[in-house]
Amino acid sequence: MTRLPGLTSTFALILLLGSAAAQAAIPVYGYKVVRTYPHDTGAYTEGLFYKDGYLYESTGQAGTSTVRKVELQSGETVQRYNVPSQYFGEGIVDWKDRLVQLTWQTQTGFVYDLASFKLQRTFTYPGEGWALTRDEHHLYMSDGSAVLRILDSESLASTGSILVTAEGSPVTNLNELEWIKGEIYANVWLTNRIARIDPANGHVVGWIDLDGLFDINQLPDPGNDVLNGIAYDAAHDRLFVTGKRWPTLFEIKLVKQPTP
Repeated sequence: MTRLPGLTSTFALILLLGSAAAQAAIPVYGYKVVRTYPHDTGAYTEGLFYKDGYLYESTGQAGTSTVRKVELQSGETVQRYNVPSQYFGEGIVDWKDRLVQLTWQTQTGFVYDLASFKLQRTFTYPGEGWALTRDEHHLYMSDGSAVLRILDSESLASTGSILVTAEGSPVTNLNELEWIKGEIYANVWLTNRIARIDPANGHVVGWIDLDGLFDINQLPDPGNDVLNGIAYDAAHDRLFVTGKRWPTLFEIKLVKQPTP
């Protein structure tokens, strides 16, 4: 048999590239529902986090936007602040004894006392505001693009940014955010997917596929009443998800899917 020059090395290169591609494939996680809790169908969920046994929720829509403290078990609102009618409420996060909230297109954010919801001050930012989360040092903000802004936790000024990519392509429509075990989880607006993002480089290191979790066609506006809302109870390792005007908050466990 006559061997063609370079065939062995070419074949080896193909095998090597194929192996690298397989290793680079982004893992996909499904879910198992652990428990369900009631959720207010009047809550157009824009921001969500869990703290000391309660959910804190920001709801949208101009004229009806709110900040709420919600009892997990019953879904009852135990504390509420009505955002001025000219603002469309967006993401929220806690920082020390404060609560920070974004608004959608008015380039204005609010800082409240976490205990009383009393407004302490406002701040401004360019562009749209979508969501907030934090680690121990910084706040992270989404604006609907593929870029997450890094904010100074005290001044709330932008100090940097993270371009989020999956296999080299930008991931747009990043919405509600949650910091979980060193990663940023982000709802991808108008999809049933959550991206797991490495904040060090912006790479999506996992997808969470929540298809089948809830049928939005039973809601008043299925085009907009989509999955949005991630909260994490770090003390008990509980992950919660919900959506805009959904009647249910789901506690889920992630289940890794087989690699294709």
